[in-house]
Amino acid sequence: MTPSRTTLRAAIGTVSAAVLTATVLIGAPAHATGAAAAHRAAPAAPARSAAALPSLRFVDIKGEGGTTLKANVFTPAGTDGTRRHPLIVLPTSWAMPQIEYLAQARKLAAAGYVVVGYNARGFWQSGGQIETAGPQDIADASKVIDWALAHTPADPRKVGMGGVSYGAGISLLTSAFDKRVKAVAALSGWSDLIDSIYSGRTPHRQAAEVLGGLGELTGRPSPELRQVLKDFLSANMSREKDMIAWGKKRSPVTYIDRINANGAAIMLGNAWGDSLFPPNQYAAFFEKLKGPKRLEFRPGDHATAEGLGLFGLPNDTWTDTERWFDHYLKGADNGIDRESPVLLKSRSTGAYEGYKSWQDVPSAHRRIALDNSRRIRTNLDSGADGGLIFLSSMMDQFLKLPPMASIPLLPRSLAAVWQSAPYGTGQRVRGTTHLHTTVTSTAESGTAIAYLYDVGPLGLGKLVTHGPFTFHGRTPGRPFGVDLDLFSTAYDVPAGHRLAVVVDTVDPLYIAQNPAGSRLTFSSPANDPSYVSVPVRD
Repeated sequence: MTPSRTTLRAAIGTVSAAVLTATVLIGAPAHATGAAAAHRAAPAAPARSAAALPSLRFVDIKGEGGTTLKANVFTPAGTDGTRRHPLIVLPTSWAMPQIEYLAQARKLAAAGYVVVGYNARGFWQSGGQIETAGPQDIADASKVIDWALAHTPADPRKVGMGGVSYGAGISLLTSAFDKRVKAVAALSGWSDLIDSIYSGRTPHRQAAEVLGGLGELTGRPSPELRQVLKDFLSANMSREKDMIAWGKKRSPVTYIDRINANGAAIMLGNAWGDSLFPPNQYAAFFEKLKGPKRLEFRPGDHATAEGLGLFGLPNDTWTDTERWFDHYLKGADNGIDRESPVLLKSRSTGAYEGYKSWQDVPSAHRRIALDNSRRIRTNLDSGADGGLIFLSSMMDQFLKLPPMASIPLLPRSLAAVWQSAPYGTGQRVRGTTHLHTTVTSTAESGTAIAYLYDVGPLGLGKLVTHGPFTFHGRTPGRPFGVDLDLFSTAYDVPAGHRLAVVVDTVDPLYIAQNPAGSRLTFSSPANDPSYVSVPVRD
């Protein structure tokens, strides 16, 4: 199903609003504390004279099969043809023009890098069709490296790749297939495409519509991509295996053994509220990496943690990106290899916290018992939801206003609700909340969405995290177990507040598959109690 004109307008409007909101609301980056403070305090580099500015040229590069890729190349000033410089290749984000990285590319070139930014095939003036990080895109990246080594003073022993979103995914995939890639900075990308937009076996409607709409407006989707989107947005279960196979082929985690064997230093950066690529899949991928690695999570939505850096403004994510390349391509002893490899920024305080691994982020888990049975009707919105793509997480990032719901007013016929007792001390939620329950459905298929809320004294709940799940092929009336990981986060619950668990069946972010008139019952058998386990840092 090709997205409608209404969907296309909505996609452009949503992205435009996101960019405008970020531009208006964001200010100077907050001062880092704790694990990140030391390197943030480094003195600024002296200003360079105009005569020392890097040179820029726009070129055409022949990609796989002779497809023309539109590119731009920054070369450090003073290059005399005898000195070789580290190379950084930056594939563009989905739907972005080839000038996306000019500000950061100029900074990197001024620091001594040859930088090549290029438009992925199928977008804007580049030739070909959108292959969604398929084999041709990976081959294109290697062709760009070939071109740079032949036409610029780039050092073949010091090749890095990076980018935002689509560029991040292509960079990670290329590191599995091209041994020349020694360092990667993958920002707001994906490691598992299926776990990103089909998590819990539930189609992420708004994410797919935005990606499909922007692809139609700015590029030429391949017939394969159009078919996948059609099947995805119609929840065509007869094509589920084909969709999953398509996604796995485009997922870096599928090639984790090759990535580890090649040994590139991998930096991953993402936002807690990323509407396209939620943080869980990056955290799981990080734990599988065997070489030098770094994981950074900050508040925000897709690409907002690093977005203003694309305009050349001070930005912590891009600062760490340059430090990563400096160490692993130049050999600079800047200390990034000795810092805690996991760096988190709290949604609540804005403070940085460093950890030695993702598993070490929580120090304990608090259980909320999901006791007694709850029976709810399906296909009617209870009022609990995950918000709107881009906008809701940006409101949380800049104004500390996540999606909210009045927990006492949620209709219990449409929403199953459980609450903890008020906490005597603040609860620092850190990591991945897990739900375990027993479900009985009156139909063989169904969808439910679980939410965790921070509930104040007046009953107003602020969304901490959520996650969807869908089931098929179940025997009506027969109970079955469900285990669900909600999206990872870092959120502080004030003392005196409660945590509430809410489960309903409708959310505008997702495609629900509840047959008309069906009912869901959530129970807690004595031999298999239901619960939510909340990770906390004491």
